[in-house]
Amino acid sequence: MKKKLTGVCFGEILFDVFLEHKKIGGAPLNVASRLSSLGIDVAMISAIGNDSNGAKLIDYLSSVGINTTAVQVKENHPTGVVNVILNEKGNASYDINYPSAWDKIESSDISTTIVAESDFFVYGSLSCRDSVSRNTLDKLLKVAKYKIFDVNLRSPHYTKKNILELLHAADFIKFNDEELNEICEDLHSNKKSLEQNIKFIAKETNTAIVCVTLGSHGAVLYCNDTFYHNCGFKVNVVDTVGSGDSFLASLITMLLTGKDPQYAINFASAIGAIVAQNEGANPVISTSEIEEFLSGFNHKPSQHEIL
Repeated sequence: MKKKLTGVCFGEILFDVFLEHKKIGGAPLNVASRLSSLGIDVAMISAIGNDSNGAKLIDYLSSVGINTTAVQVKENHPTGVVNVILNEKGNASYDINYPSAWDKIESSDISTTIVAESDFFVYGSLSCRDSVSRNTLDKLLKVAKYKIFDVNLRSPHYTKKNILELLHAADFIKFNDEELNEICEDLHSNKKSLEQNIKFIAKETNTAIVCVTLGSHGAVLYCNDTFYHNCGFKVNVVDTVGSGDSFLASLITMLLTGKDPQYAINFASAIGAIVAQNEGANPVISTSEIEEFLSGFNHKPSQHEIL
């Protein structure tokens, strides 16, 4: 029997607080939740406060099949909270409380063992805003077999130095288009087109897989010297919270289980679109919903088509 794919997500777990309600979130948690729904054996490395929000997060993670043995409980720091502000198009901006429990993720034998034994390790930039979690991440990157960097810039919680170090550690990098442009500018790229800048990043960081999401316009995947495109799905957007996280989880699952890269980016784009037309980051998505989206995907670009 084929071995089940195993993964670990590192970083923030929290509550996204909207005007009239709150939802469980945090990019690494959202990625882990979608990975689990797609059949990946996934663990979470993070920290919560000794409070009711923390207990609810543990209950949620357990209910969706995520291993919580490496989620630490902090007595002196609360469970993370993010105030989410949506504009008229449903696009989100974030006010992220500091310090939160996930800023203080400490190194442990449990975390090290889980990462060393897993097939892949997903990390982002936000958890590096505090030296405690950053130092732990550095140790885990040294033992991880395959490292996936979800850039996920949240101003003002990152530095150019940190981002460049995290890029160079990665085997697989995912940006949105604004993040790509910002980082290419920091690296003094003189390239003009999206694809040229993707190739520039891949060469600068020696990374074989780079993906850039383009919001409603889909995504571009650069995989082993070949470009693949999806032009997006038209949906009525409720909010974009978690859409990119589900996209990444789906792309990871498809690529690391050996699916064709074009199918992988189509599948991931479909799930990202479905999330965007629902409220919150982690709606339940049935197989039939995904198949319906994919069956409506009529435009099949060639691998080398230029956007």
